[in-house]
Amino acid sequence: MTTAPPAVGVPQILDASGKPMVRKSLPARALVGGSSVPYDAADFRGPHTAEWWPYLWSADGELNPYRDTIVARMRDMVRNDGWASGAITRVLDNAVGANFRPIFKPDFKALAHFTGIKGFDAQWAYEYSKALDASYRTWANSLGNWSDVQRRLTVPQMFRVAFRHKLIDGDCLAMMQWRPERCGYGRARYATAVQLIDPDRLGNPTYQFDQKNMRGGCIVDDDDVTVGYSIRRAHQGDWWSAGDSLHWDPIPRETEFGRPIIVHDFDSDRAGQHRGGAGILTPVVQRLKMLIRYDVAELDAALLNAIFGAWIESPFDPATAADALDAGDGLSAYQTNRVDYHNEAPIRIAGVGGQLPGLFAGEQLKQLDAKRPSANFAAFEKAVLRNVAQAAGLSAQQVSNDWSDVNYSSARGAMLEFWKTMTRRRDDFATGFCAPIISCLVEEAHELEELPLPAGAPDFVEFREAYSRAKMVGPGRGWIDPVNEVKGAILGMDAGLMDYDDLCAEQGIDGDDMIEMRAQTIKRFQNAGVPLPSWAGIMPGGEAMASPTPATQTITDPEAV
Repeated sequence: MTTAPPAVGVPQILDASGKPMVRKSLPARALVGGSSVPYDAADFRGPHTAEWWPYLWSADGELNPYRDTIVARMRDMVRNDGWASGAITRVLDNAVGANFRPIFKPDFKALAHFTGIKGFDAQWAYEYSKALDASYRTWANSLGNWSDVQRRLTVPQMFRVAFRHKLIDGDCLAMMQWRPERCGYGRARYATAVQLIDPDRLGNPTYQFDQKNMRGGCIVDDDDVTVGYSIRRAHQGDWWSAGDSLHWDPIPRETEFGRPIIVHDFDSDRAGQHRGGAGILTPVVQRLKMLIRYDVAELDAALLNAIFGAWIESPFDPATAADALDAGDGLSAYQTNRVDYHNEAPIRIAGVGGQLPGLFAGEQLKQLDAKRPSANFAAFEKAVLRNVAQAAGLSAQQVSNDWSDVNYSSARGAMLEFWKTMTRRRDDFATGFCAPIISCLVEEAHELEELPLPAGAPDFVEFREAYSRAKMVGPGRGWIDPVNEVKGAILGMDAGLMDYDDLCAEQGIDGDDMIEMRAQTIKRFQNAGVPLPSWAGIMPGGEAMASPTPATQTITDPEAV
């Protein structure tokens, strides 16, 4: 093997025989081939990674400059694409629904521990929670919508809109206002009101770049704590409020005594992140756009196939065609004869409105082979929708609404996985957005109502979290197989593995309300003289059963009809 002569002036290392030393290729290591790095992800020479150089952005730097573009595309996708709109609606309906509400459960153990007041017990917690339930219903569901600054929505409806913002825009925003002028005879009972704010209005004044103490409209201190928000007076898209849209007001996060002023909720993906801006479908927005284009292309092709379904081919040679076209209105004798033939000799079938073509000598009838959609369309659509389902935290069947290819076990397994993600999203939203708003109402109720409090009870401000603690209840999970799933729930309660209140909450029911309704139902049976059903747990004489029969012996499968 010969070696090229060394370049003039270039130093080289020679071996023992005086020849230039040749670099040896490195042996293959693990999966990285000839790379000198231990991780495939760090390989910068391979064909799949050589041009892959993403920048190492900060949490705010990778999102805030591009937030408006991402959100605008997400909204356009949800507005105009059924798959995207359906995925958002499915998550929204399962997590929040139409009546997302609190079941108050004050932390009486914490209050008793810190205050030493024995009156903070389970009985007090029950009475206090029922009083707050009445206050909340009066405030949240008022016929005048006094709880909404704009007087358009009830509180559950505002929760739904806010959660929709969070799913699509990446964050949701509200301002708590104190409106005592609305209170009066026949008007509002509570001065607390909620103003939903479009997250677009949260931004740096005069479109400045992020600074040390200003991140995407969030005013932060030296400890990186968000202490305030820079909010436009009007949306930048409202031409009638162009002047106000160019003014940003700094609004503090809370009052000196801890009452929330601005409620801002988003899913934090990284440490040091101060706002959201990427909805749940952001990772798949390009794939959804490709699916839209594929859908439109298939529909256009099918339409063209329907319009140009058949044609007649004649032995009319190109030269004759050129002569006919050059002759203005004149046609060759052959073409004239063809036209006369079809005008004078149509073929008709009784009961059929159209005509069947009778062919002239030399003509052939051709039909377009319309194979739409293409054979690969269904597989491509299914693959894209599975990708969308992963991003949205849904099962593939929930996105496509096609349950034909799954059995009960598969469907239940998929629903259980979805339920975990949905519960996490619901709890995060309840903690980050709903709890601060509800605490403002509870604070006013402490000042306005005669709530059942033990002697010496501390002020609300001292134990805000313990007094306003609540569990948010949304739509029920439902059942795929009601018989087996309800049977399992009863057996789980008998074995001490499940809690009655938790099971009721999973179905969107308040356990206390269920007990009260059941007691009223039994009383109505008795007043009407109707025999009590077995679930009442009462013997024919009217006495409660001393030792009810275990559920394993009373539960039987329904007979087939």
